Amino acid sequence: MDFTNPDLWISLLTLTLLEIVLGIDNLIFISILSGKLPLDQQAKARKVGLSLALITRILLLLSLSWVMKLDKPFWQSELGSYTLSLSGKDLILLLGGLFLIGKSTYEIHEKLEGVDGEKSTKLAPTFTSVVTQILLLDIVFSLDSVITAVGMANQVIVMVAAVVLAMVVMLLFVNQISSFVDRHPTIKMLALSFLILIGTMLVAEGFHQHINKGYIYFAMAFSVMVELLNMRLRKAQKVELHQPYR
Repeated sequence: MDFTNPDLWISLLTLTLLEIVLGIDNLIFISILSGKLPLDQQAKARKVGLSLALITRILLLLSLSWVMKLDKPFWQSELGSYTLSLSGKDLILLLGGLFLIGKSTYEIHEKLEGVDGEKSTKLAPTFTSVVTQILLLDIVFSLDSVITAVGMANQVIVMVAAVVLAMVVMLLFVNQISSFVDRHPTIKMLALSFLILIGTMLVAEGFHQHINKGYIYFAMAFSVMVELLNMRLRKAQKVELHQPYR
């Protein structure tokens, strides 16, 4: 490998930035799930979740031949003029998307309707159950991330380096992001809505209906900008309300 080749470093930088962007949805999911644990377990759950994501991505990168085989259909059916086929990748995307939609919808319902105190005690999530849910979604997000990496770089070492660098950045900022989400209920609701959107996109991809991710990320970024403006407005109104009357 020629480390003096500028193309290698450009590829590494581009792929690292892309991995960070692709990891934002995973980060949001980890933040929301870990927030349901006792305070002393939350930071540990985030670190374990991101570490599992890193391990999953590296293992998939080191087994590229198997990942590429996931694209081959194992089931086909003729529906009129349309041929419906299902591959291992499609199945993972479908199940992951449905899980994400179901879990996010449940979380939104719980935030809006509340839960019975006795039931919530019985159903209080454990550290193991939260980490298990994170691991299941890590597999889905890792598959998307690895396929993107394969399409952008030719050398496995560049892909692994980009994934590791992206994870280091996310590990550094996961606690700050989680604290921000926890302090602002409207941001948490927005994040859950994003997860439903991402889950819908995964289901569509599972049925071979490609959706340009640029549109998704633009919509998410625009929504966050509007919400940040709303937060500033609410803060300004609160300050004005507490000012002495002249």
